[in-house]
Amino acid sequence: MIYNEILKKGVNFLKKNKIENPYLDTELILSKITNKKREEILLNTNNKLKNKDITKFNKYLFRRYEKEPMAYILGYKYFWKHKFLTNKSVLIPRPDTEIVIEETLKYLPKENSKKILDVGTGSGCIVVSILKERPKCNATAIDISKNAINVAKTNAKLHQLENKINFINIDIDKYKSYNYDLIISNPPYINCIDLNRLDDDIKLHEPMLALSGGFDGFRDLKKVIIKSKKLLKINGKLILEIGHRQKNQCLKILYANGYYINQVSKDLSGKDRCIVSTKLQ
Repeated sequence: MIYNEILKKGVNFLKKNKIENPYLDTELILSKITNKKREEILLNTNNKLKNKDITKFNKYLFRRYEKEPMAYILGYKYFWKHKFLTNKSVLIPRPDTEIVIEETLKYLPKENSKKILDVGTGSGCIVVSILKERPKCNATAIDISKNAINVAKTNAKLHQLENKINFINIDIDKYKSYNYDLIISNPPYINCIDLNRLDDDIKLHEPMLALSGGFDGFRDLKKVIIKSKKLLKINGKLILEIGHRQKNQCLKILYANGYYINQVSKDLSGKDRCIVSTKLQ
């Protein structure tokens, strides 16, 4: 079978089963199994495939049919300016989260060495992206999932940052290191009702531990806000990713805990997504 034939077969199969982006997904799967760039595949559509590659192609195609996200099938996702390894232990990095990087960099002058804590690091994409831009800073990254910590460590190594980030498998409640200049967090913030409304790609495959924010969606947000008050230096910054309907309640919790609100930033869809606040005392 040649590339052209298997691409047609893949596209038709995904289309028939109402999978989004059937052309792109099929090309990416073929790219993975042949270890060739998409452009190279599309310029050489008469190349022949080995039988073992056809078997692999069918296996990956079936995973996509079962709504498994492409980031898990491919094993990576691009985020900010870099490539990050992903598997089912971690949330897939999303473009909307890049607002957290943008806001954080505003408060980290290039020449300064600051102490950063990343709460719920997942794949490590946020903390690694920040340290790539601010190499004089040092960071600690914590996560309740040991498997997520392993993925984050691999990503730090991939980007030559393994000596700049200390990864710890711990819940923020039990964490007792202080005097951070800046805390960043993209905690689980989806409530019970919204969890059930998520697309199958997310609901069936991404880790619930990284999605579910409890009954009202605020369980982990509250925890991070309250605990960060102890962990931050006076005038230290807390930068939080939030759900797009959570701004008002988050601001209430922040005000109640003595934070000053610097900025509420919107994501690519114009929805409230990131709050920058300062510990005043």
